[in-house]
Amino acid sequence: MPQLTLMTYLIVCPLVFLGGFVDSIAGGGGLITLPAYYIAGLSPSLAGGSNKLSAMSGTAVATYKYASRELVDWRKGIASLLGSFPGSALGAYLLTLLPELYVRMGLVIALPFVALLVLRSKDLSQRSPLVPVQWTLPASFTIGLLVGVYDGLVGPGTGTFLILAYVMLLGEEALKASGTAKLINLGSNLGALGVLITTGHVLYALALPAAAFGMAGNVLGTNLAIKKGAPFIRVLLLMVLALLLGKLVIDLLPEIRSLINA
Repeated sequence: MPQLTLMTYLIVCPLVFLGGFVDSIAGGGGLITLPAYYIAGLSPSLAGGSNKLSAMSGTAVATYKYASRELVDWRKGIASLLGSFPGSALGAYLLTLLPELYVRMGLVIALPFVALLVLRSKDLSQRSPLVPVQWTLPASFTIGLLVGVYDGLVGPGTGTFLILAYVMLLGEEALKASGTAKLINLGSNLGALGVLITTGHVLYALALPAAAFGMAGNVLGTNLAIKKGAPFIRVLLLMVLALLLGKLVIDLLPEIRSLINA
């Protein structure tokens, strides 16, 4: 068990606040919050459980804020939620079978194309859906399933990909896509958190104060997203995609060097 000092809280809590702010708007907050717990000296399992607790609390607040403004599409969101549960389980299983290096390399190749799609969309304004109306619910389920597989297999940026899928495939308005992504994330966070709590992988002394900061970050981010709209979300999406790409490249470098030197 790591020793908790004042410096630990001064590092973790502001980073969780920042992660909550970013996550409430464009997803990808885990790119900021999970490393914060590693900095505090927590083991991967304890960091993951503590991060889920603070993330779940913030996501619950963001979901409520979006829902209170009628910015959650419950019909599509619940369909995606039903797909995300088996998808994340399948992703976790595939992680035990597939070489992680190849999974990450595939994502590094794909991310610039995703960023290009966002850049080509000037303001993420609502558009005609690519999916026919009669296929909306099956498509929503499939989006949840595929993004769930990604969540179980890789993890960071799940909310970002949900927003992009809802905007570009289902023709959802960006704010409503953000709100619906929060609902799906809330469900997956609750499922994972239940397992991590029962197995004792949550450091409450750190996670609970951090959760309060995460909720504050989510409130601020949600209010700004609602006030500033789609262009603001677009900028944050690009920032999160850049962070995700940078993290994956950094993680891959040692493995690529070892392959070259082998």
